[in-house]
Amino acid sequence: MLFAAGPIGSTILSLKPTPEDYGGLDGCNEYLTVSKPELLEGIQRSFYEAGCDAVDSATFGANRVVFAEYDIEDRVREINRLAAEQVGRVRDEFSTPEWPRYSLGTIGPGTKLPSLGHIDYDELVESYREQTRGLIEGGIDVLKVETCQDLLQTKVALGAIEDVFGEMDARLPVIASVTIETTGTMLLGSDIACALTTLEALDTVDIIGINCATGPEQMVEHVRYLAQNSRRPVFIGPNAGLPEIRDGETCYPLTPEAFARYQRIFVEEMGASIAAGCCGTTPEHFEAAIAAVGRPRPKARPETIEAACSSLYTSVPFEQDTSFLVVGERMNATGSRAFRELLLEEDTEGVVALARDQAAEGAHVLDLMVDYVGREGAPDVERFARELRTQATLPLVFDSTEVPVIETALKLYGGKAVVNSINLEDGERKITRLLPLIKRFGAAAVALVIDEEGQARDVDWKLRVAHRIHEIAVDRYGMEPGDLLFDMLTFPLGGGQEDLRGDAMATLEAIRRVKTELPGTHTILGVSNVSFGLKPAARRVLNSVFLAEAVEAGLDAAIVNARQIRPLSRIPEAQLEAARDLIYDRRREDYDPLIHFLSLFEDVEAAPKRAEEQAALPVDERLKQRIIDGDRRGL
Repeated sequence: MLFAAGPIGSTILSLKPTPEDYGGLDGCNEYLTVSKPELLEGIQRSFYEAGCDAVDSATFGANRVVFAEYDIEDRVREINRLAAEQVGRVRDEFSTPEWPRYSLGTIGPGTKLPSLGHIDYDELVESYREQTRGLIEGGIDVLKVETCQDLLQTKVALGAIEDVFGEMDARLPVIASVTIETTGTMLLGSDIACALTTLEALDTVDIIGINCATGPEQMVEHVRYLAQNSRRPVFIGPNAGLPEIRDGETCYPLTPEAFARYQRIFVEEMGASIAAGCCGTTPEHFEAAIAAVGRPRPKARPETIEAACSSLYTSVPFEQDTSFLVVGERMNATGSRAFRELLLEEDTEGVVALARDQAAEGAHVLDLMVDYVGREGAPDVERFARELRTQATLPLVFDSTEVPVIETALKLYGGKAVVNSINLEDGERKITRLLPLIKRFGAAAVALVIDEEGQARDVDWKLRVAHRIHEIAVDRYGMEPGDLLFDMLTFPLGGGQEDLRGDAMATLEAIRRVKTELPGTHTILGVSNVSFGLKPAARRVLNSVFLAEAVEAGLDAAIVNARQIRPLSRIPEAQLEAARDLIYDRRREDYDPLIHFLSLFEDVEAAPKRAEEQAALPVDERLKQRIIDGDRRGL
């Protein structure tokens, strides 16, 4: 394992540079590379002398966004190059073949967070590209995207690094390190599970870590989770305790002995691979830690990770312990008249309320589909995704047939989204445009079994298409098998056509086979299609029964209206058996299950909708419920 020193900024402040030291740019630590490089060299040299294997460059804020505050934004690339060269000279004083030392090119979060709308993706990514080019040109050894407060900002920086690697034909190790506040989450509310789900999906990341904000004591449980679940080496860089103000100055109270004790726990008990230090740590802290920990071999990392998606706030595994993954279907311009009206009115508050309704009804993930005839999809998805990414807690599925719509949505989203969908309808033309985007933004994907011949109907056809998609997505583009959710397609049973009677059985058998033949992948189904065209009461029963059969066959996720799914125990026995007869086409000479099933609902009306039920309540009860739900519509 290695020791890495990162308290460049706090050490600079402790030395109290003068305005002259800053070359007239008071407070711009990064400009010291130009105006007072010997000050930086002295700091970095002290940490190498203490025994650190790696030390940061003075480039934490060396990006266009921060430099614009000092009117030096045109010098981003130059100053990063100079800073990398400067720390490299100090590194070379200590590095030997027997004990190589390293320089870490630090890339901070800047001062504008994209998830809050402070800056857009394209502007921010170019800023990070410039910084990365300069660091690589200056000979930096490792790129460290650190002190991350917004997962979208983190993804933008990592995307910029990936771009520059391709542009310069280079590849350096990359650390991505988030900051967990005393609240237990990142600044915008992401917990460590959410951060890990998001970062594990990005190939650019080699090492995942936590740094800054708190001392090691407050990090313990977050480090434990990260070390137990990350497949990648773990980097831990606490501050020297929580900062205190003494005599008007910021102080960090953690002693070297206490720092060493916690680093020993992180390395020996939890399996951290890089013991680092952030604000307030000193050469004495590292000397104590190195003496206490030594340099053991890092513990083995887990070989697998739980397949999941994430919002800005939480991670949701695809495999639920006691249920299937419920994908809420009500934000669909094609399938929901209520959502379509909100779309046409550009009612973002109404859409947020609809998202919250679905969460309250039991959805785990929300499908967002804005494609509608006569409208541009990209502006619509931008409008609603901007609101939903911070105001809805559940992860989003971006559902569109248009590549620009998917790209627009992914550029806005800090979590790990699901793209709905990829298929082979036009051969490989569209799938090979979508997969690079899916990989770049670390998304999962719904894979429809559709090929050039159409929607796969029989079992062998479905499996043939699934194998083709798997080969392209996993073998060629490097997707994780667990991030593929195969939709084996189901078709309406209510029409009575002979060629449709066996479709439900084919779907169920295809679900069983794909789980066996393509291990590690997942399955998903738009369940309500099976009942298309039937009366609402009949649809609820058939959807519920078919869903139960699909889950029994191995279905992992279903795109449904959770409120419309009924437990089998609450369905009358006659309706339950009739639905199963229809699904399995149990026709006899004197019995047609479709005719029988329809007859059971001739005089049955659907239950009143929730909105109608609430409208019947007294005003004070309605207001109370609106406050609980956070619903401001129609107040």
